[in-house]
Amino acid sequence: MSADQFTSWSRRGFATASAASCLALLGDRAFAHRPASQLGSDRLVLLGTRGGPAITGYRPTPSSNLIVYKGVPYVIDAGYGASLKLIEAGIPLRALRYIFITHHHSDHNLDLGPMLYNAWASGLTGPVDVFGPKGLDALLRAYWESNIFDIETRIADEGRPDLRRLVIAHEFGEGLVFARGDVKVTSLRVFHPPVTESYALRFELGSKVVVFSGDTAYFPPLATFAKNADYLVHEVVYPAALGTLLSNRPNVDRARLKASILSHHTTPENVGRIAAKAGAKAVVLNHFVPADDKALPPETWERGVRSTYAGKIIVGQDLMTLPL
Repeated sequence: MSADQFTSWSRRGFATASAASCLALLGDRAFAHRPASQLGSDRLVLLGTRGGPAITGYRPTPSSNLIVYKGVPYVIDAGYGASLKLIEAGIPLRALRYIFITHHHSDHNLDLGPMLYNAWASGLTGPVDVFGPKGLDALLRAYWESNIFDIETRIADEGRPDLRRLVIAHEFGEGLVFARGDVKVTSLRVFHPPVTESYALRFELGSKVVVFSGDTAYFPPLATFAKNADYLVHEVVYPAALGTLLSNRPNVDRARLKASILSHHTTPENVGRIAAKAGAKAVVLNHFVPADDKALPPETWERGVRSTYAGKIIVGQDLMTLPL
């Protein structure tokens, strides 16, 4: 199949849904739960806690999180390494069901295509619904096209179902993203220049609430969005440590990169302010910038948040598991 033929085919056959049609699909067979597999107790797992795309080792890896609720896995972001972290967290890739992408920076979506492919190679048979901002459709189409030879060879040679038809893409804006049974997911557009489509996500899971800030500068409306959260999972930057991070990036304009980082991430003190205004039961620090500076022990991150927030502070690390 040529590239032109693939484009024509995908426009007709690739399963997608716009933000406007997401709600119309609720209750449709595309959202039907497969029988709950033995995935263990309800929990939140921080799969990858690195902020930024650079890789210096297996831990920490870029941003990805997991919620398991009533035997169903919900993956939030898919930074590089997320596939392996899911397996290490006890989630067979073929059990993938719902994936949510907060925004289209590579440290949040680079493993999305490979994760879906790896699930297919591992025995995926049912649908996977993927939710993300505008650009999700194009991202997935480009991934399918880049792997068209392998995908179509395996379909013909091994009798596999067509992966491209198992994945249903849903592009969302601000508001209701997903609702099924006692699970509801809503989104809030946050402030992450130059990315305009960057969202916080609020998961209501029965009586429990988990809020992910996504990537954002200090953004007071997030406190209202995260009201009474059991866990507020919030990104964080430590400005005084950026010099070391920048010294290891020889292919960037360091002044511009520093200004960029400071413009769209949140200091520990401001994370505490958001958590306090939200009345969050616990704040979980995540997406650390920088992520692997030995001069920044957990106590340093916690101290900054504690100056403005009196509640429970959890300094995240890869594969940390928190009960729901």
